Amino acid sequence: MNAQWLWTLLLGAGLYLPVRKLIWVMAVRRAERRGGPADDEKRDAIRKRAYVTAALLCFIFAVLYTQVLFQAQTP
Repeated sequence: MNAQWLWTLLLGAGLYLPVRKLIWVMAVRRAERRGGPADDEKRDAIRKRAYVTAALLCFIFAVLYTQVLFQAQTP
């Protein structure tokens, strides 16, 4: 396995939990601002969307970041 992909996976995994929590909190606050207090069913739906969004966002960021980082090191 290439070192770049290993660092991509490590960076993506390290960013996933905080980004997931941040996206979920922001989405719940936005939903509560628009329609009042969110019930558990609505929060679960928002949580599922936040999981997918965070996974895609972290993976894409990690790929782009490590690509730039490893290209800067080659002579």
